[in-house]
Amino acid sequence: MSSAPQSEARLYRGELIIENLTPSNSVLPGALLHHWRGTAFAPGAKAADFERLMKDFNAYPQHFSPQVLQAKVLTRHDDQLQATMRVRQRHVITVVMDTAYDIAFAQLDAQHGYSISRSTHISEIDSPGTANERALDPNEEHGFLWRQNTYWTYEERDGGLYMQMESVSLTRSIPTGLGWAVRPFVESVPRDSLEFTLRSTCNALRRTQ
Repeated sequence: MSSAPQSEARLYRGELIIENLTPSNSVLPGALLHHWRGTAFAPGAKAADFERLMKDFNAYPQHFSPQVLQAKVLTRHDDQLQATMRVRQRHVITVVMDTAYDIAFAQLDAQHGYSISRSTHISEIDSPGTANERALDPNEEHGFLWRQNTYWTYEERDGGLYMQMESVSLTRSIPTGLGWAVRPFVESVPRDSLEFTLRSTCNALRRTQ
């Protein structure tokens, strides 16, 4: 992972560098593609700290609240696992989703590594936390999130840890007549979620020191 000196100066000051990489032709038949990348620097953090944090999936509700409500590892084999999360997103409206992921971790050496997370199932939940809670049928869902891939890379140097998170997600295109509710959600949440995750990760790493 490399960055320009002016970017590194911003990172040292605690800023996040957020980039919109969504291509101009991101409108697909009935869907929208969202591609964002964020970079952060956690002073004093070690690569091993980050690896332990990201692999402790069952503790995600503690580190990534209020977005992550529940998290559970289903299967684990070496550095590959299958896991589920219940997540909550708020922007004008509140949406709760049950998600499932295949996740792989890799360590290049003691200072460098990466992880890849690919969604395998996403369901929108109606009336979460009530007696009427249920997963919406595919023809009932609003398409706030259809698929999501997340790519982390990290590098330990300069007395801390550089982290870069890249998110590629697919949502439904804006339905006619529902733009007032759907547009702010599908256009803002991918960026907001990435920024929230980076900041929460930095905070969690700070608590480990």
